[in-house]
Amino acid sequence: FPENEAGHYISPFHDIPLKVDSKEENGIPTKRARNDESENLFNMVVEVPRWTNAKMEIATEEALNPIKQDVKDGKLRYVANIFPHKGYIWNYGALPQTWEDPHRNDSSTDCCGDNDPIDVCEIGSKVLSRGEVICVKILGILALIDQGETDWKLIAINVKDPEASKFHDIDDVRKYKPGYLEATLNWFRFYKVPEGKPENHFAFNGEFKNKAFALEVIKSTHECWKALLMKRCDGGDISCTNVQICDSPFHCAQEKARSLVESVSSSISTESHEEEQVWHFLGK
Repeated sequence: FPENEAGHYISPFHDIPLKVDSKEENGIPTKRARNDESENLFNMVVEVPRWTNAKMEIATEEALNPIKQDVKDGKLRYVANIFPHKGYIWNYGALPQTWEDPHRNDSSTDCCGDNDPIDVCEIGSKVLSRGEVICVKILGILALIDQGETDWKLIAINVKDPEASKFHDIDDVRKYKPGYLEATLNWFRFYKVPEGKPENHFAFNGEFKNKAFALEVIKSTHECWKALLMKRCDGGDISCTNVQICDSPFHCAQEKARSLVESVSSSISTESHEEEQVWHFLGK
């Protein structure tokens, strides 16, 4: 369970702001930021460090949404190693205060959302830590269609990365990290094949959309999250318990949050078990 600077438990889904206030600098001198990028600073919650395999995610249906390893059919889930990659090929996570509404049809993909916060692939040079919250700037977006649902994948970079100043839009990824977008597309296309599932498909024929397009998607998913937290839509089994959104009907006091954590923390494993490492070579 994440804690804020005061040592209070918070939800990584609901209680961490989506946007980074550029006036606060967040460790980045304002003079280094371009004016048109001041609105492109977002908080990212890291769920899966690069090169690891455990499928960790924000548990959207549990109170205060701890980061846990996904379980399917009673077994902990891992992503396969598909040559030449080892586990996840970016630091993988999500933008807080976003929600892909499963009842809302996306006009650009003609599919509904996947019922999760919007996913982020962070392409910086550092391997980050699970549960870390970093400031990223958005570069573009990929539309994965997973079992008929829209599952957006944002491409972003940590603003503290040594090369972050070079990256402003999706074409800069092609320029400065050649092959990374192609590897990303192939990773998402094939990662479920070792489980016996078919290849994944994409909207727009697998084209990565640019920053402007991505920012509109973020704006839309943030509005969906607001509706969720204000009980203006059906959230189903989603837990909206939070300690920061005071006007939300799901807001709770810190004392209650602590009791919630203490009641379930004993059943939560903070570390995943090691999985036997297997390599998969997929032919064309």
